[in-house]
Amino acid sequence: MKGLEGKRVVVTGGTSGIGAATVARFRDEGAQVAAIADRDVEDPGLLCDVADAGAVARAFERVDELIGGVDVLIANAGISIRKPFLEIEEADWQRVLGVNLSGVFHCAQQAARRMVAADGGVILMTASTNGLTGHPFYADYNASKAGVILLAKTMALELAPTVRVNAVCPGYVLTPMQRAEYTDEMLAEVNAGIPLGRHATPEEIAALYAFLASDEGAYFTGAVISIDGGETA
Repeated sequence: MKGLEGKRVVVTGGTSGIGAATVARFRDEGAQVAAIADRDVEDPGLLCDVADAGAVARAFERVDELIGGVDVLIANAGISIRKPFLEIEEADWQRVLGVNLSGVFHCAQQAARRMVAADGGVILMTASTNGLTGHPFYADYNASKAGVILLAKTMALELAPTVRVNAVCPGYVLTPMQRAEYTDEMLAEVNAGIPLGRHATPEEIAALYAFLASDEGAYFTGAVISIDGGETA
């Protein structure tokens, strides 16, 4: 992709699934990448709970030390808890919204402040098709992802033309988080309802992020882009 060589990229949730694939893709493109995660990172300074505003601020200070700032943020960290609506506990709700929505806000604000000061940047958020249509057993997750979509649109309006902001809405992606929640039978049932007949791979989502962050995606801002094998069609 044009324009990614040497870019300073931060990926949250960067040690597994979509995040890990995105880290690998941007490194292949010649970018400098810092992965912020809640576990399994080589640099302890990048280990943080994104729901904690103070921890995020400290992690971005460490990013400044390591790569000198941020040109691209992939706000990808997220969790889900599969429960019927009537069984969702207060702690479940607070944790899912804390990571998936507040966490995106904290990271996006830290990145955007730096990008505005540097006169340019790109923020990409992992939303979900669950933020576009209802899905049983994920009321907290769905609400958080719908919030991410409107956060991205609002930021795009406020920060244009200096910072581009987009939301990516994957459908079913075969990640460790997805695999832990679904049996083989459940996965087969889901695949039968997807026009392309399969889950996405994390690498396919990472490829979209690379395009949107590159010079070739320079006219995208405020966009909500589904990548779901035709499921929502």
